[in-house]
Amino acid sequence: MNLLKIQEKVWSQACLGACAPRLEEKLGSPVPSCSVVGAISSYYVQRYGFPPACKVVAFTGDNPASLAGMRLEEGDIAVSLGTSDTLFLWLQEPTPALEGHIFCNPVDVQHYMALLCFKNGSLMREKIRDESASGSWNKFSKALQSTEMGNKGNLGFYFDVMEITPGIMGRHRFNAENIEVSAFPGDVEIRALIEGQFMAKRIHAEGLGYRVMPKTKILATGGASHNKDILQVLADVFGAPVYVIDTTSSACVGSAYRAFHGLAGGTGVAFSEVVKSAPHPSLAATPSPGASQVYEALLPRYAQLEQRILSQAWGPLE
Repeated sequence: MNLLKIQEKVWSQACLGACAPRLEEKLGSPVPSCSVVGAISSYYVQRYGFPPACKVVAFTGDNPASLAGMRLEEGDIAVSLGTSDTLFLWLQEPTPALEGHIFCNPVDVQHYMALLCFKNGSLMREKIRDESASGSWNKFSKALQSTEMGNKGNLGFYFDVMEITPGIMGRHRFNAENIEVSAFPGDVEIRALIEGQFMAKRIHAEGLGYRVMPKTKILATGGASHNKDILQVLADVFGAPVYVIDTTSSACVGSAYRAFHGLAGGTGVAFSEVVKSAPHPSLAATPSPGASQVYEALLPRYAQLEQRILSQAWGPLE
């Protein structure tokens, strides 16, 4: 699918020509992933007992299927807080960049989706928990509760392994005057880690064209989604309510939704209509009063400091 021009939904002739002769006729024309492309082969009918009337739907990839499985809607974000953190974004107008991945939206042919991966996820949170909260998630949560939004201007970058987004390694801490310091008190360290992780996610999501909308909701999954205090920081940084949802095998569930959507009428029927009877996510956190003012002021600072660290690591960025 990397041969596809995602705006026009046609194969790139330059890419086809670089791969193999007569490739376009072998591939056929691309179609929306809820399109019925025909009936099942007689081989499967005879060998495995499929009914002859069984329809074949065009299908999609595993990451787009996960977006469908989590039932994202326009303006929504899914955040998987696991060993690595992953963002799924619903985009209206994508801005392709060297970081992240942009796909056709699997449930709305007029829109797009993006995927961002951050390598220093839960393992980094667990390290700071062990160092600054005696290995206790309860103490970790109390540190988030006892420190104020914005952390009095203290910002941190925590990359014990080479990060994917952005390409940085090491720990970097800055006070309110943008002076790099060697350490923070334990509670400040914990909030700097969590705020920094979520500010980085918002900054890089917006770099791909994402914008928080009034109706935006965030769907949180993964191990850290069980910590309500971490989710509160997520809601505050993005300025949007956070919901939790059971997305075990979300790609498989999304694939089933795609097939059901195809049988229900494809692009002629809204995906939200097809899955309206599915279980709804549970509200976990809403933005705190004043959060938007705090983080709208901090986000540009965080982005500038990130660029400073990148320049120090790799040289001036063009």
